[in-house]
Amino acid sequence: MATNPEHTLRVPGDLEVDDLFNLARDKSVQGRTRLAEVVGDLFLGESNVLSDTERVLMTDILRQLIHDVEMSVRKKLADRLADSPDAPSELVQTLANDDIEVAHSILSRTPVLQDLELIEIIQHRTYEHQLSIAMRDEVSESVSDALVETGDVKVIRTLIENPRAEISDNTMEFLVNESKTKLPLQEPLLDRPDLNPGLAKKMYWWVSAALRQYIVDKYEVDESELDAAVEGSVRNILGGDPAPSEAEIIDPAAMPHRKRLAEKQAAPSDRISAGDLLQSLRNGDVHGFLALFGRASGLRPNLIKRLVYEPGGEGLAVACKSIGMKKSDFGSLFLLSRAARPGDQTVDPDEVPNALGFFDRLTEDAAKKVTNRWRLDPDYLHALKQIDG
Repeated sequence: MATNPEHTLRVPGDLEVDDLFNLARDKSVQGRTRLAEVVGDLFLGESNVLSDTERVLMTDILRQLIHDVEMSVRKKLADRLADSPDAPSELVQTLANDDIEVAHSILSRTPVLQDLELIEIIQHRTYEHQLSIAMRDEVSESVSDALVETGDVKVIRTLIENPRAEISDNTMEFLVNESKTKLPLQEPLLDRPDLNPGLAKKMYWWVSAALRQYIVDKYEVDESELDAAVEGSVRNILGGDPAPSEAEIIDPAAMPHRKRLAEKQAAPSDRISAGDLLQSLRNGDVHGFLALFGRASGLRPNLIKRLVYEPGGEGLAVACKSIGMKKSDFGSLFLLSRAARPGDQTVDPDEVPNALGFFDRLTEDAAKKVTNRWRLDPDYLHALKQIDG
Protein backbone atom coordinates (compact mmCIF):
# COMPACT_ATOMS: atom_id res chain seq x y z
CA MET A 1 0.00 0.00 0.00
CA ALA A 2 3.03 2.31 0.09
CA THR A 3 2.33 3.83 -3.32
CA ASN A 4 1.99 7.45 -4.30
CA PRO A 5 -1.80 7.43 -4.93
CA GLU A 6 -2.33 6.77 -1.24
CA HIS A 7 -0.80 10.07 -0.30
CA THR A 8 -3.45 11.91 -2.34
CA LEU A 9 -6.37 10.28 -0.50
CA ARG A 10 -8.88 12.60 1.12
CA VAL A 11 -9.22 10.93 4.51
CA PRO A 12 -12.56 11.43 6.30
CA GLY A 13 -12.79 13.28 9.60
CA ASP A 14 -9.55 14.06 11.37
CA LEU A 15 -7.77 10.86 10.31
CA GLU A 16 -4.38 11.21 8.67
CA VAL A 17 -2.96 9.09 5.86
CA ASP A 18 -0.48 7.69 8.39
CA ASP A 19 -3.48 6.41 10.38
CA LEU A 20 -4.44 4.30 7.37
CA PHE A 21 -0.94 2.81 7.25
CA ASN A 22 -1.13 1.99 10.95
CA LEU A 23 -4.58 0.38 10.56
CA ALA A 24 -3.32 -1.65 7.60
CA ARG A 25 -0.47 -3.01 9.75
CA ASP A 26 -2.90 -3.94 12.55
CA LYS A 27 -3.81 -7.60 12.00
CA SER A 28 -6.34 -7.76 14.81
CA VAL A 29 -10.07 -8.11 14.08
CA GLN A 30 -10.67 -4.68 15.60
CA GLY A 31 -7.97 -3.10 13.44
CA ARG A 32 -9.25 -4.63 10.22
CA THR A 33 -12.84 -3.73 11.11
CA ARG A 34 -11.86 -0.10 11.66
CA LEU A 35 -9.89 -0.06 8.39
CA ALA A 36 -12.90 -1.45 6.49
CA GLU A 37 -15.12 1.26 7.97
CA VAL A 38 -12.69 4.00 7.02
CA VAL A 39 -12.19 2.70 3.49
CA GLY A 40 -15.94 2.31 3.12
CA ASP A 41 -16.42 5.93 4.17
CA LEU A 42 -13.78 6.97 1.67
CA PHE A 43 -15.47 5.06 -1.10
CA LEU A 44 -19.07 6.01 -0.36
CA GLY A 45 -18.65 9.44 1.19
CA GLU A 46 -20.59 12.10 -0.66
CA SER A 47 -18.30 14.93 0.33
CA ASN A 48 -15.16 13.33 -1.11
CA VAL A 49 -14.97 12.28 -4.75
CA LEU A 50 -12.32 9.66 -5.41
CA SER A 51 -10.35 9.55 -8.59
CA ASP A 52 -10.51 6.42 -10.75
CA THR A 53 -7.14 5.29 -9.40
CA GLU A 54 -8.29 5.80 -5.83
CA ARG A 55 -11.52 3.91 -6.45
CA VAL A 56 -9.57 0.92 -7.75
CA LEU A 57 -7.33 1.08 -4.68
CA MET A 58 -10.26 1.30 -2.25
CA THR A 59 -12.02 -1.60 -3.95
CA ASP A 60 -8.91 -3.76 -3.73
CA ILE A 61 -8.45 -2.94 -0.04
CA LEU A 62 -12.06 -3.76 0.79
CA ARG A 63 -12.00 -7.04 -1.16
CA GLN A 64 -8.90 -8.19 0.74
CA LEU A 65 -10.29 -7.20 4.11
CA ILE A 66 -13.91 -8.21 3.71
CA HIS A 67 -13.66 -11.75 5.10
CA ASP A 68 -11.56 -10.68 8.08
CA VAL A 69 -13.96 -8.10 9.49
CA GLU A 70 -16.99 -8.66 11.66
CA MET A 71 -20.27 -9.60 10.01
CA SER A 72 -21.98 -6.47 11.33
CA VAL A 73 -19.46 -4.35 9.40
CA ARG A 74 -19.87 -6.39 6.23
CA LYS A 75 -23.63 -6.12 6.56
CA LYS A 76 -23.47 -2.37 7.04
CA LEU A 77 -21.25 -2.04 3.98
CA ALA A 78 -23.58 -4.25 1.92
CA ASP A 79 -26.59 -2.18 2.98
CA ARG A 80 -24.81 0.99 1.85
CA LEU A 81 -23.70 -0.47 -1.48
CA ALA A 82 -27.02 -2.14 -2.32
CA ASP A 83 -28.66 0.99 -3.71
CA SER A 84 -25.61 2.42 -5.44
CA PRO A 85 -25.52 1.92 -9.23
CA ASP A 86 -21.84 2.93 -9.16
CA ALA A 87 -20.75 0.33 -6.60
CA PRO A 88 -17.72 -1.65 -7.80
CA SER A 89 -18.82 -4.89 -9.43
CA GLU A 90 -16.15 -7.13 -7.90
CA LEU A 91 -16.93 -5.96 -4.37
CA VAL A 92 -20.66 -6.37 -4.93
CA GLN A 93 -20.11 -9.94 -6.17
CA THR A 94 -18.03 -10.72 -3.08
CA LEU A 95 -20.76 -9.45 -0.76
CA ALA A 96 -23.47 -11.22 -2.77
CA ASN A 97 -21.74 -14.55 -2.16
CA ASP A 98 -21.27 -13.84 1.56
CA ASP A 99 -23.51 -15.28 4.31
CA ILE A 100 -27.16 -14.46 3.69
CA GLU A 101 -27.22 -11.88 6.53
CA VAL A 102 -24.72 -9.86 4.49
CA ALA A 103 -25.85 -10.87 1.01
CA HIS A 104 -29.61 -10.28 1.31
CA SER A 105 -29.66 -6.53 0.73
CA ILE A 106 -27.26 -6.86 -2.20
CA LEU A 107 -29.16 -9.71 -3.85
CA SER A 108 -32.57 -8.14 -3.42
CA ARG A 109 -31.69 -4.57 -4.42
CA THR A 110 -28.44 -3.94 -6.26
CA PRO A 111 -28.69 -3.00 -9.95
CA VAL A 112 -25.02 -3.86 -10.43
CA LEU A 113 -25.24 -7.66 -10.62
CA GLN A 114 -25.78 -9.05 -14.12
CA ASP A 115 -28.04 -11.99 -15.04
CA LEU A 116 -25.15 -14.43 -15.43
CA GLU A 117 -23.84 -13.51 -11.98
CA LEU A 118 -27.28 -13.92 -10.42
CA ILE A 119 -27.76 -17.30 -12.13
CA GLU A 120 -24.35 -18.44 -10.85
CA ILE A 121 -25.42 -17.56 -7.30
CA ILE A 122 -28.77 -19.34 -7.75
CA GLN A 123 -27.00 -22.50 -8.88
CA HIS A 124 -24.28 -22.57 -6.23
CA ARG A 125 -25.48 -20.76 -3.13
CA THR A 126 -28.18 -21.46 -0.55
CA TYR A 127 -31.95 -21.53 -0.58
CA GLU A 128 -31.92 -18.17 1.23
CA HIS A 129 -29.81 -16.63 -1.55
CA GLN A 130 -32.30 -17.93 -4.13
CA LEU A 131 -35.19 -16.50 -2.13
CA SER A 132 -33.53 -13.06 -1.96
CA ILE A 133 -33.04 -13.01 -5.74
CA ALA A 134 -36.69 -13.97 -6.25
CA MET A 135 -37.63 -10.78 -4.34
CA ARG A 136 -35.64 -8.40 -6.57
CA ASP A 137 -37.24 -5.30 -8.01
CA GLU A 138 -36.33 -6.58 -11.46
CA VAL A 139 -36.09 -10.28 -12.40
CA SER A 140 -35.46 -11.14 -16.03
CA GLU A 141 -36.91 -14.18 -17.81
CA SER A 142 -33.54 -16.00 -17.75
CA VAL A 143 -33.14 -15.45 -13.99
CA SER A 144 -36.75 -16.57 -13.46
CA ASP A 145 -36.00 -19.75 -15.42
CA ALA A 146 -33.02 -20.45 -13.17
CA LEU A 147 -35.14 -19.94 -10.04
CA VAL A 148 -37.84 -22.27 -11.37
CA GLU A 149 -35.19 -24.90 -12.16
CA THR A 150 -34.33 -25.09 -8.44
CA GLY A 151 -37.62 -26.94 -7.96
CA ASP A 152 -38.07 -25.35 -4.54
CA VAL A 153 -41.76 -24.53 -4.07
CA LYS A 154 -41.13 -21.64 -1.65
CA VAL A 155 -38.62 -20.02 -4.00
CA ILE A 156 -40.92 -20.47 -6.99
CA ARG A 157 -43.94 -19.14 -5.10
CA THR A 158 -41.94 -16.06 -4.03
CA LEU A 159 -40.99 -15.50 -7.67
CA ILE A 160 -44.60 -15.83 -8.85
CA GLU A 161 -45.78 -13.43 -6.13
CA ASN A 162 -43.27 -10.82 -7.35
CA PRO A 163 -45.26 -8.69 -9.83
CA ARG A 164 -42.05 -7.27 -11.29
CA ALA A 165 -40.63 -10.68 -12.18
CA GLU A 166 -40.70 -11.46 -15.89
CA ILE A 167 -41.79 -15.03 -16.64
CA SER A 168 -41.71 -16.40 -20.19
CA ASP A 169 -44.76 -18.03 -21.78
CA ASN A 170 -43.09 -21.46 -21.79
CA THR A 171 -42.12 -21.19 -18.12
CA MET A 172 -45.60 -19.97 -17.22
CA GLU A 173 -47.14 -22.99 -18.94
CA PHE A 174 -44.70 -25.28 -17.10
CA LEU A 175 -45.67 -23.68 -13.77
CA VAL A 176 -49.38 -24.08 -14.52
CA ASN A 177 -48.81 -27.79 -15.21
CA GLU A 178 -46.78 -28.07 -12.00
CA SER A 179 -49.62 -26.48 -10.04
CA LYS A 180 -51.71 -29.63 -10.53
CA THR A 181 -49.64 -31.30 -7.81
CA LYS A 182 -47.95 -28.28 -6.17
CA LEU A 183 -50.99 -26.62 -4.63
CA PRO A 184 -49.16 -23.60 -3.09
CA LEU A 185 -48.48 -22.35 -6.65
CA GLN A 186 -52.15 -22.22 -7.66
CA GLU A 187 -53.34 -19.06 -5.92
CA PRO A 188 -50.34 -16.81 -6.82
CA LEU A 189 -50.45 -18.02 -10.43
CA LEU A 190 -54.13 -17.14 -10.75
CA ASP A 191 -53.35 -13.71 -9.28
CA ARG A 192 -50.72 -12.88 -11.91
CA PRO A 193 -51.97 -10.35 -14.49
CA ASP A 194 -49.82 -11.90 -17.22
CA LEU A 195 -51.43 -15.37 -16.94
CA ASN A 196 -53.14 -15.82 -20.30
CA PRO A 197 -56.85 -16.78 -20.35
CA GLY A 198 -56.21 -20.25 -21.78
CA LEU A 199 -53.89 -21.22 -18.94
CA ALA A 200 -56.20 -19.60 -16.39
CA LYS A 201 -59.10 -21.69 -17.66
CA LYS A 202 -57.01 -24.85 -17.48
CA MET A 203 -56.04 -24.07 -13.89
CA TYR A 204 -59.60 -23.34 -12.81
CA TRP A 205 -60.68 -26.71 -14.21
CA TRP A 206 -57.92 -28.50 -12.29
CA VAL A 207 -58.73 -26.73 -9.04
CA SER A 208 -62.45 -27.32 -9.47
CA ALA A 209 -62.01 -30.93 -10.56
CA ALA A 210 -59.88 -31.65 -7.48
CA LEU A 211 -62.54 -30.10 -5.24
CA ARG A 212 -65.23 -32.09 -7.03
CA GLN A 213 -63.30 -35.32 -6.52
CA TYR A 214 -62.94 -34.56 -2.81
CA ILE A 215 -66.70 -33.96 -2.47
CA VAL A 216 -67.55 -37.15 -4.39
CA ASP A 217 -65.20 -39.20 -2.21
CA LYS A 218 -66.43 -37.70 1.06
CA TYR A 219 -70.16 -37.22 0.52
CA GLU A 220 -73.04 -38.95 -1.23
CA VAL A 221 -73.88 -36.62 -4.10
CA ASP A 222 -75.27 -36.82 -7.63
CA GLU A 223 -72.12 -36.54 -9.74
CA SER A 224 -73.96 -35.20 -12.78
CA GLU A 225 -75.51 -32.37 -10.79
CA LEU A 226 -72.20 -31.63 -9.11
CA ASP A 227 -70.39 -31.49 -12.45
CA ALA A 228 -72.98 -29.08 -13.82
CA ALA A 229 -72.60 -26.87 -10.74
CA VAL A 230 -68.79 -26.92 -10.95
CA GLU A 231 -68.82 -26.05 -14.64
CA GLY A 232 -71.26 -23.21 -14.08
CA SER A 233 -69.15 -21.81 -11.24
CA VAL A 234 -65.96 -21.87 -13.29
CA ARG A 235 -67.67 -20.21 -16.26
CA ASN A 236 -68.83 -17.44 -13.92
CA ILE A 237 -65.28 -17.00 -12.58
CA LEU A 238 -63.97 -16.81 -16.14
CA GLY A 239 -66.37 -14.01 -16.91
CA GLY A 240 -69.29 -16.00 -18.23
CA ASP A 241 -67.29 -18.02 -20.73
CA PRO A 242 -70.19 -19.45 -22.70
CA ALA A 243 -70.98 -23.02 -23.56
CA PRO A 244 -70.89 -23.87 -27.29
CA SER A 245 -73.20 -21.38 -28.93
CA GLU A 246 -76.08 -22.18 -31.20
CA ALA A 247 -73.98 -20.96 -34.09
CA GLU A 248 -71.30 -23.50 -33.21
CA ILE A 249 -73.79 -26.35 -33.03
CA ILE A 250 -75.61 -25.41 -36.21
CA ASP A 251 -73.56 -24.20 -39.15
CA PRO A 252 -75.98 -22.16 -41.28
CA ALA A 253 -73.59 -22.08 -44.23
CA ALA A 254 -73.63 -25.85 -44.43
CA MET A 255 -77.45 -26.14 -44.22
CA PRO A 256 -79.88 -26.42 -47.16
CA HIS A 257 -81.90 -23.26 -47.41
CA ARG A 258 -85.33 -24.84 -47.16
CA LYS A 259 -87.96 -23.00 -45.23
CA ARG A 260 -89.18 -25.97 -43.15
CA LEU A 261 -85.67 -26.88 -41.93
CA ALA A 262 -84.90 -23.24 -41.14
CA GLU A 263 -88.04 -23.09 -39.03
CA LYS A 264 -86.99 -26.25 -37.18
CA GLN A 265 -83.58 -24.76 -36.47
CA ALA A 266 -85.21 -21.74 -34.88
CA ALA A 267 -87.69 -23.81 -32.87
CA PRO A 268 -87.06 -24.86 -29.25
CA SER A 269 -85.10 -28.09 -28.97
CA ASP A 270 -88.07 -30.03 -27.56
CA ARG A 271 -90.03 -29.27 -30.74
CA ILE A 272 -87.59 -31.29 -32.85
CA SER A 273 -89.12 -34.72 -33.30
CA ALA A 274 -87.75 -38.10 -34.26
CA GLY A 275 -89.64 -37.68 -37.55
CA ASP A 276 -87.67 -34.53 -38.36
CA LEU A 277 -84.39 -36.33 -37.75
CA LEU A 278 -85.40 -39.35 -39.81
CA GLN A 279 -86.69 -37.19 -42.67
CA SER A 280 -83.37 -35.37 -42.91
CA LEU A 281 -81.52 -38.66 -43.28
CA ARG A 282 -84.02 -40.03 -45.79
CA ASN A 283 -83.52 -36.88 -47.89
CA GLY A 284 -79.77 -37.45 -47.77
CA ASP A 285 -79.32 -34.19 -45.85
CA VAL A 286 -76.63 -35.34 -43.42
CA HIS A 287 -75.62 -31.77 -42.49
CA GLY A 288 -79.23 -30.94 -41.71
CA PHE A 289 -79.57 -34.08 -39.57
CA LEU A 290 -76.39 -33.28 -37.61
CA ALA A 291 -77.55 -29.72 -36.98
CA LEU A 292 -81.02 -30.78 -35.83
CA PHE A 293 -79.66 -33.58 -33.66
CA GLY A 294 -77.20 -31.15 -32.07
CA ARG A 295 -80.07 -28.76 -31.41
CA ALA A 296 -82.18 -31.50 -29.82
CA SER A 297 -79.41 -33.02 -27.70
CA GLY A 298 -77.23 -29.98 -26.89
CA LEU A 299 -74.11 -31.93 -27.83
CA ARG A 300 -71.10 -30.53 -29.67
CA PRO A 301 -70.93 -31.02 -33.47
CA ASN A 302 -67.73 -33.10 -33.43
CA LEU A 303 -69.14 -35.40 -30.76
CA ILE A 304 -72.37 -35.91 -32.70
CA LYS A 305 -70.41 -36.89 -35.83
CA ARG A 306 -68.43 -39.40 -33.82
CA LEU A 307 -71.59 -40.91 -32.29
CA VAL A 308 -73.29 -41.20 -35.68
CA TYR A 309 -70.35 -42.72 -37.55
CA GLU A 310 -68.69 -44.92 -34.93
CA PRO A 311 -69.34 -48.69 -35.09
CA GLY A 312 -71.48 -50.40 -32.49
CA GLY A 313 -74.01 -47.61 -32.05
CA GLU A 314 -73.94 -47.54 -28.24
CA GLY A 315 -73.11 -43.82 -28.13
CA LEU A 316 -75.85 -42.99 -30.60
CA ALA A 317 -78.26 -45.09 -28.54
CA VAL A 318 -77.41 -43.09 -25.41
CA ALA A 319 -77.94 -39.77 -27.20
CA CYS A 320 -81.26 -40.90 -28.74
CA LYS A 321 -82.54 -42.34 -25.45
CA SER A 322 -81.69 -39.08 -23.64
CA ILE A 323 -84.07 -37.08 -25.87
CA GLY A 324 -86.90 -39.57 -25.35
CA MET A 325 -86.76 -41.35 -28.70
CA LYS A 326 -88.76 -44.58 -29.11
CA LYS A 327 -87.06 -47.91 -29.88
CA SER A 328 -88.62 -48.21 -33.34
CA ASP A 329 -87.47 -44.71 -34.31
CA PHE A 330 -83.99 -45.42 -33.00
CA GLY A 331 -83.81 -48.61 -35.08
CA SER A 332 -84.73 -46.70 -38.24
CA LEU A 333 -82.32 -43.87 -37.43
CA PHE A 334 -79.52 -46.33 -36.70
CA LEU A 335 -79.91 -48.04 -40.10
CA LEU A 336 -80.13 -44.72 -41.94
CA SER A 337 -77.04 -43.44 -40.11
CA ARG A 338 -75.09 -46.50 -41.30
CA ALA A 339 -75.97 -45.59 -44.88
CA ALA A 340 -74.86 -42.01 -44.25
CA ARG A 341 -71.36 -43.05 -43.19
CA PRO A 342 -68.53 -42.14 -45.58
CA GLY A 343 -66.72 -45.09 -47.16
CA ASP A 344 -67.90 -48.60 -46.30
CA GLN A 345 -71.66 -48.51 -45.67
CA THR A 346 -72.19 -52.21 -45.01
CA VAL A 347 -73.89 -53.17 -41.74
CA ASP A 348 -72.63 -56.04 -39.59
CA PRO A 349 -75.53 -58.51 -39.04
CA ASP A 350 -74.92 -58.43 -35.28
CA GLU A 351 -74.68 -54.62 -35.11
CA VAL A 352 -78.42 -53.86 -35.31
CA PRO A 353 -79.69 -56.34 -32.68
CA ASN A 354 -76.83 -55.42 -30.33
CA ALA A 355 -77.59 -51.69 -30.65
CA LEU A 356 -81.33 -52.26 -30.17
CA GLY A 357 -80.70 -54.50 -27.16
CA PHE A 358 -78.46 -51.87 -25.59
CA PHE A 359 -81.08 -49.16 -26.28
CA ASP A 360 -83.77 -51.32 -24.68
CA ARG A 361 -81.77 -51.94 -21.49
CA LEU A 362 -80.80 -48.28 -21.07
CA THR A 363 -83.04 -46.07 -18.93
CA GLU A 364 -83.76 -42.52 -20.03
CA ASP A 365 -82.49 -41.18 -16.70
CA ALA A 366 -79.15 -42.98 -17.08
CA ALA A 367 -78.85 -41.74 -20.68
CA LYS A 368 -79.45 -38.16 -19.57
CA LYS A 369 -76.74 -38.43 -16.94
CA VAL A 370 -74.27 -39.64 -19.55
CA THR A 371 -75.15 -36.89 -22.04
CA ASN A 372 -74.95 -34.31 -19.25
CA ARG A 373 -71.37 -35.44 -18.74
CA TRP A 374 -70.71 -35.26 -22.49
CA ARG A 375 -71.92 -31.66 -22.56
CA LEU A 376 -69.28 -30.58 -20.07
CA ASP A 377 -66.28 -28.59 -21.25
CA PRO A 378 -63.65 -30.96 -22.74
CA ASP A 379 -60.96 -29.32 -20.59
CA TYR A 380 -62.94 -30.15 -17.46
CA LEU A 381 -63.36 -33.77 -18.54
CA HIS A 382 -59.62 -33.90 -19.20
CA ALA A 383 -58.95 -32.53 -15.72
CA LEU A 384 -61.16 -35.21 -14.18
CA LYS A 385 -59.28 -37.92 -16.08
CA GLN A 386 -55.94 -36.60 -14.85
CA ILE A 387 -57.12 -36.51 -11.24
CA ASP A 388 -58.55 -40.00 -11.50
CA GLY A 389 -55.24 -41.12 -12.98
